[in-house]
Amino acid sequence: MFRFKQFSLEDNRCAMKVGTDAVLVGAWVNVEGASRILDVGTGCGIIALMLAQRTANDVMIEGIEVEPTDAEQAQENVNNSPWANRMHIHSVALQDFQSLAQFDLIVSNPPYFINSQLPPTPHRAKARHTHSLSFEELITHSLRLLNSNGRLAIILPFEEGNLFQSLAEQHGLFATSRLAFYSRQGKPQERWLLEFSKVKLPMKEEQLILHGEGEAWSEDYQNLTRSFYLKL
Repeated sequence: MFRFKQFSLEDNRCAMKVGTDAVLVGAWVNVEGASRILDVGTGCGIIALMLAQRTANDVMIEGIEVEPTDAEQAQENVNNSPWANRMHIHSVALQDFQSLAQFDLIVSNPPYFINSQLPPTPHRAKARHTHSLSFEELITHSLRLLNSNGRLAIILPFEEGNLFQSLAEQHGLFATSRLAFYSRQGKPQERWLLEFSKVKLPMKEEQLILHGEGEAWSEDYQNLTRSFYLKL
């Protein structure tokens, strides 16, 4: 069990475990003005739960997860949280998901391996590889589900993030905020945290380094995640 300051969760039945990527995007994404939020590929529900912690009691949060086992565990984690009355997990693929109302914010830690060898288990392959949800599908279905002022926020490795930005702009989704994430000073960039809008706006640029001296977390990372980690 993973224990955070305001909630706990289990991920033992999920393909993708709790990791830095999910915590990063859950803590970084801008939730201002969002009253309806969708977490695509919610896994164990960690991002959805982080967003619930960060938002007011009238904000509704839904998660979708293609793997029934993961969706079941995510719903259990939601049910055991303080925000169960305003959260719901759907066991469905994004391509098949229908909603009566559009969303102000869609968040995703999406599959990103495009051409690499598939893992030995289909469960883990779906979670990590774009054959179950391509970048183009994520973009087009986000456009379908977002309202006119809605935003899409994702985290991707550096090269895949560059590709996603190019594809998104071709479809009318424009990057409005991006954070360059590095594990250490002087190392190559590892991740892009990206926010997109249907409206072209001035770009907000940031960067974050995970480790300061030795294995200690940097002050910036501690400040970003202080509301969640027990040891901060």
